[in-house]
Amino acid sequence: MKGQKIYFMQRNIYMLAFVFLSVLFTQRLEAKHIIGGEVYYECLGIDSSSATPIATFQITFNMYRDCFGGGAQFDEPAEFGLYAGSGDNWVYQQTFTSNLTEQVSIPINDDPCIEEPTNVCVERGTYIFNINVPVINDSYLLTYQRCCRNNTIVNIVNPQSTGAVFQVEISPLAQQICNNSPTFDNFPPIVVCANTPLFFDHKASDDEGHQLIYEFCNPITSGGTLGTNENPGDPTDCLGVTPSPANCIPPYDEVIFKGPDFMVDNPLGPGSGINLNTFTGLLTANPKLTGQFVIGVCVKEYLNGELLSEVRRDFQFNVTACQILVYADVANDAVIKEQEFLIRSCGENEITFENLSQDKNFIEEYLWEFDILGETVTSNEENPTIEFPEIGEYFGQLIINPNSDECRDTALLFIEVFPPIEADYTYDYDTCQPGPITFEDFSESGSGIILDWEWDLNGEDTVKIADHDYEFTTADNKIVKLTVTDINDCKDSMIIDIPYYPAPANIIVEPSTFEGCLPANIKFNNLSQPISDAYDILWSFGDGKTDTTISPLHIYEETGIFSVDLEITSPIGCYSSASYPFWIQVKESPIADFDYTPDRVTSNDNVVSFVDNSIDAISWQYIFNDDASVFQPNTTFTFQDTGLQKIDLIVLHPSGCPDTLTRFIDVIPVASIFLPNAFSPNGDGINDLFKGKGNYFGVKDYEMQIYNRWGELVFRTEDPDEGWNGRVNNVGRETPSDVYVYKLIYTGPRGEPVTEDGFATLVR
Repeated sequence: MKGQKIYFMQRNIYMLAFVFLSVLFTQRLEAKHIIGGEVYYECLGIDSSSATPIATFQITFNMYRDCFGGGAQFDEPAEFGLYAGSGDNWVYQQTFTSNLTEQVSIPINDDPCIEEPTNVCVERGTYIFNINVPVINDSYLLTYQRCCRNNTIVNIVNPQSTGAVFQVEISPLAQQICNNSPTFDNFPPIVVCANTPLFFDHKASDDEGHQLIYEFCNPITSGGTLGTNENPGDPTDCLGVTPSPANCIPPYDEVIFKGPDFMVDNPLGPGSGINLNTFTGLLTANPKLTGQFVIGVCVKEYLNGELLSEVRRDFQFNVTACQILVYADVANDAVIKEQEFLIRSCGENEITFENLSQDKNFIEEYLWEFDILGETVTSNEENPTIEFPEIGEYFGQLIINPNSDECRDTALLFIEVFPPIEADYTYDYDTCQPGPITFEDFSESGSGIILDWEWDLNGEDTVKIADHDYEFTTADNKIVKLTVTDINDCKDSMIIDIPYYPAPANIIVEPSTFEGCLPANIKFNNLSQPISDAYDILWSFGDGKTDTTISPLHIYEETGIFSVDLEITSPIGCYSSASYPFWIQVKESPIADFDYTPDRVTSNDNVVSFVDNSIDAISWQYIFNDDASVFQPNTTFTFQDTGLQKIDLIVLHPSGCPDTLTRFIDVIPVASIFLPNAFSPNGDGINDLFKGKGNYFGVKDYEMQIYNRWGELVFRTEDPDEGWNGRVNNVGRETPSDVYVYKLIYTGPRGEPVTEDGFATLVR
């Protein structure tokens, strides 16, 4: 196979980041699928000793497949069908078989600066054999049919069940003149990069110098998924994995592209701009989509305008996102276009260039070139400092690895040297009175024209005029940044930290209430502006207590009328104060309290009496479980449920202040089971069964056992409704009159284990 080379515009050094292939190959495709192939012929001579000359052709068939997974092995032997005819009319002649001549792996690329992934593999199998055919006035068509293609192909319909046909046509004239078909020089790249211009030399060679015409052509298909490689099924079935040449005769179907986005002449989809030069075979594209794409390319060989042969190549592009490995890059002020950078210097004729090129592991040398007033100035430093003699425009370039044919890249530099620009401003304000700050611009530019002012006012606002007044609503150290831009797009900035800590002109306080009940919890909401945590705050609440937070919560623990004072001092000493005489009134409150009896409340004893013990109350309200209410100091209540019961007592003072006491009473569920001491199972309907009576509420895991005097178990049940009838297990022999021992076991309503023993006298 002849050497191959892929050219990428402006750069050729990539590490394949295999965004697409990470999906394709980490899943390990379930078959070693066909990804391309082509058939050539070479005329070895014509034997004219008989009435009908016999031509001998050497056939070379290259088939390409991925290496991972199982299935779709190179056929051993492979079967090739030979047909005679033209157009849509072909007649089967014979089947040729050939074993593999060669099997080799195809490298992803031969560029040392491209890191090859370990999970990508392509193999080429080559079959070479001879055919002897009579020279006739019809064409010969030699074909190979096989299923299947990768199921991840994105541009054709049902790729997983679409087979491939590789064929070559030998025209009557080619037979007569003992012609050799053209052969493609290079195999297409296994992986190409999305969003990167692609130039692939798809030309073919023809030693006889015949005219070659290149065009996109539709890949053709035969075969399907019926059967397996080991058991292909009926050879007459053309939908099997290995169609029979004798039964599956051309013409074959063409693959179906997923139009309108994908077509024969646009197999890479929208925006790819794919083109195949008719006369040179140069394939160009800028693929935008990632994925696997089937492409067909045909080369037609002509002699004096007559078609000699057609070689059809069917191949697959794997388009993936690529990460630049070696890339010339420079710190810049603007990107003009890909790897063309604008570098602007304002007021500095000496410029240090910051080299951002990657990856340094693959960079051996730098070459900087600058055109300075007609002379070329060079440097091999990584970050050179270059002096430009005067204001003006200059051109330069950075070449990475200038002496390498492969690991090389270039960045173009456009340098603009302008006069200096300096940002400057002053400010003025009353430090202790809230109000606007006056900002006055004094910036200057050597160009004489400043076009843009941008004031960043502590990140709170932006102003885009030169002189202005601005008032902050909060107190803090305000960082004010002025950025000016002149007619040359030169910029400069000035930053000043302005201490803005005036005292509030008006102190505004909103208490949560002006009248409270003892103890009174009052929130004093300080709405004065501007203040912050940096201010010294002093509250006096009139009860001898103080606080230093901005908006405190204060608890009054005594009744009375209280005056409130507030003093505010800023970090720079600005002072403000306010007094609020006789502002807060705290009134007397009652104390809610009650007792109840009995102390232990059960489901059997669930009537509770409540007695009021409140102090200074003039009205009462009992609320039971947030539902029933009673408006009297003493009452009784019957609890219908067990468990914790909520009781609220709300009382009111003559001042109107309330108080609430909440308590919980646990109503204990109780189970009471009583067993008789004798029974007479004589069938008279009176006392015939030994069975418990009483309250079984909440009882679980119930078990009753009865033993005779010798310790023999004569009855056992887990059903509380089942009693003992005097027979063994209620179905056996009658037990005699005697005294028996019973044992009762169960779990109470709250999970407590209960065991009771006693005697049962059986009377007959």
